[in-house]
Amino acid sequence: MAERIQDIAHPLDATALMRLLPAPPRPLALGEPTHGEDALLDVRNDVFRQLVEQHGYRTITIESDCLRGLVVDDYVTRGTGTLDEVMERGFSHPWGPSAPNRELVRWMRAYNEGRPAHERIRFAGFDGPLEITGAASPRQALTGLHGFLSAAVDPALLPCTARTLDRLLGSDDRWTDPGAMTDSARSVGRSAEAGELRTVAADLVSLLDEQTPHLLASAARDDWERARLYGRTATGLLTYHYWMAEASPARMTRMLGVRDRMMAANLLALAERGPAFVHAHNSHLQREKSSMRMWQGRLEWWSAGALVGARLGGEYAFVATALGTIRHEGVGTPPPDTVEGLLYDLPDGPRVLDPALLAGALGDPRPAPRVSAWFGYAPLDPGHLDTVDGLVFVKDMPRP
Repeated sequence: MAERIQDIAHPLDATALMRLLPAPPRPLALGEPTHGEDALLDVRNDVFRQLVEQHGYRTITIESDCLRGLVVDDYVTRGTGTLDEVMERGFSHPWGPSAPNRELVRWMRAYNEGRPAHERIRFAGFDGPLEITGAASPRQALTGLHGFLSAAVDPALLPCTARTLDRLLGSDDRWTDPGAMTDSARSVGRSAEAGELRTVAADLVSLLDEQTPHLLASAARDDWERARLYGRTATGLLTYHYWMAEASPARMTRMLGVRDRMMAANLLALAERGPAFVHAHNSHLQREKSSMRMWQGRLEWWSAGALVGARLGGEYAFVATALGTIRHEGVGTPPPDTVEGLLYDLPDGPRVLDPALLAGALGDPRPAPRVSAWFGYAPLDPGHLDTVDGLVFVKDMPRP
């Protein structure tokens, strides 16, 4: 079996990835099984450079706050701000201190220097303004959308004034209270003001859609697309806060589902603009249901990849990444009876495999799933091989 696997594993590059696919996908998604490992981000950067230079891709989007991502895009496309400012303000979770992220932004700015607008490469975050401990205030998204429409349409068409919007939003601290994540009674998501804001947000989004011909004729397309992002984010955040204020067992399942639905909507919008390279955790990009265990038990929801794949079919491609060791986190050499263990004999350097050929080499029954020694790493599920378009294997994570 080891010789058969050696024969079907090839050095990773963008062309090797594209050979696995029947046609260039609109979103080409590369997943990672853990966060925070620079070696995986270096792989991402290398693949994106090759996709830009050899295959015509013009956008990269990562699992980071979609509104913060506007700061990065303004820098790489127009040189707004400084690199230090962008790394501090343009990423969430926090990804800003990451050296590979800094190198990605630096390279994108250098690539765009002197190029016409239609040849420039773009950056986007596709996650909502959400963190593990809570969610952002909808202020930035709502005021951004309201401001765009106020400058472009008859004010009589707007559902409220800017002053009324500010009154309904109130203090941002009410929205961002981290205690609301575990205590629904502390959330303002079902207050009278939040209910009015949900109506206002829906009406603003409707007005944006109704006025599309006028807006595209009178405003820059990038400004219109940004307003659409504000609309998606405002309605998504208000729904997320609504469910944060819910005390029923459905609370966390709905919150997780809303987050991935927001991700999917952003990916679909980027795909309308042209081919996009996507990087995030495998669990957000897979076609299967995602799951996790929390204090109330096992939760399941449809991932962004499942939602996008259902809409785009074969125009969506997902390449999963598996890895061998993260010794500094207690993840040692994988057992030989797992997929990762069978791949661990491959030479150093990222390798890419056709999952159908790998499944044939593994035979039946499939190897047992690897058991993770660390909660931050999700091993490959052998049962998912039939639902991925490619598999990347990275052998060892170097110590920081």
